[in-house]
Amino acid sequence: MIYLAFGSNLKSKFGCSSFVINKAYAELEKFGIRILNKSSFYKSKAYPNPKDPEFLNSVILVNSEIHVTKLINIILKIEKKFGRVRSQKNAPRTLDIDIIDFRSKNISILNKNVNLTIPHDSLESRLFVLEPLAEISPYWKNPRTGVIIPFLIKKIKFLKDNKITKV
Repeated sequence: MIYLAFGSNLKSKFGCSSFVINKAYAELEKFGIRILNKSSFYKSKAYPNPKDPEFLNSVILVNSEIHVTKLINIILKIEKKFGRVRSQKNAPRTLDIDIIDFRSKNISILNKNVNLTIPHDSLESRLFVLEPLAEISPYWKNPRTGVIIPFLIKKIKFLKDNKITKV
């Protein structure tokens, strides 16, 4: 199974964040990536600058026989189609798609085009990913650490004043 996280905090020429994310789901299916489950949308403050527009986040479960590098290229094409500009790290964006889990493998890709670690090194501190992921996969565990999602969420809520809202 493959889990993808979506985020958006800027409108695009296609419309508001929820419309862009829904259209991005449809784009994935054009590449033969079958969506098995979708979380609700969640709103969260922007990170690291909470003064930036709020994010709309979701997580989906997909199935495909696609190789991880092919999936990365598809994701980059979809982000670009919906107006993603990579000006600086953590800048507001029309669409962000991250691979949360790729068939429960630990993956590191470093080349001239991509510097990627799956699962993301900061995943366990990102409530805006963990809450929607828990909604569709309540017993998911991090393939790198083996820690189950209910514990991760409880730990974050205890340590930080994280607030996300299910929309």
